Amino acid sequence: MSEEPVTLAVIDLSFHRATAAVVRRILEAHGHEVRTVEAPHEAAFGLLAEGRADVLVSAWLPASHGTYLAACGDAVQVLPTHYAPYCLWAVPPYVPAGPVREIGDLARPDVARRFTRIIDGINPGAGISRFSVRAVEEYGLGRQGYAFVPGTESTFTERVERGIAAGEWFVVPLWRPQYLNLRHGLRPLGDPRGVLGGVDAARPVVRREAAGRLHPAALAQLENLWLGNEGVEAIDLLAHSGHLTPVEAADRYRCGRSGPLGG
Repeated sequence: MSEEPVTLAVIDLSFHRATAAVVRRILEAHGHEVRTVEAPHEAAFGLLAEGRADVLVSAWLPASHGTYLAACGDAVQVLPTHYAPYCLWAVPPYVPAGPVREIGDLARPDVARRFTRIIDGINPGAGISRFSVRAVEEYGLGRQGYAFVPGTESTFTERVERGIAAGEWFVVPLWRPQYLNLRHGLRPLGDPRGVLGGVDAARPVVRREAAGRLHPAALAQLENLWLGNEGVEAIDLLAHSGHLTPVEAADRYRCGRSGPLGG
């Protein structure tokens, strides 16, 4: 086993940090020194493609990140699924389900009058951001004045907290796993046109040359790692509610489980 540090590329969103913390602990448990580098979606895959990162956590395949992964060519191997993410649009739980069940309901004039029509999101490279632009078009929401506006993770989460505190009717372009689902009980809207990408498989990606440097037991444990959406959200929520680092939250989550997270 090489003593060269393992560089872990992490997409710079909180739930990716939560997952990466578990991966980091697995690698460290088998003697690896781990360095992490955070970057937006496409840039993180670029680090992997250029050989400046050894492992990426995590690729959402095929819909959200398939195009980004293609740039890595045959230089990488994709490990098995460790959670099953999907994108969604949601509303706060106090918005009644009767008049607002599906995304298309937002285009009805009586509903649109109640809603804030700026739809705040995260960075434009995220799958949910690309899909949300399409949703505005596919469901005819622009005719009622809706517009998707990308932002940062911090401006997005602050906007959600502020809107809920005010009892505002607004749309949250979200995904699972993400801690806001647990914190606020957000209600997903139906997507009958299927514009939000469906369910992906979240899979760690390892450069082939780096895989040979990993301790075989570490690689085996990563291959058998299953967190599920619920596990990632639990770690994400622990970090935000307990003011913990992602690694501290992952350690606390693991200590609270009766068995290991991987094989």
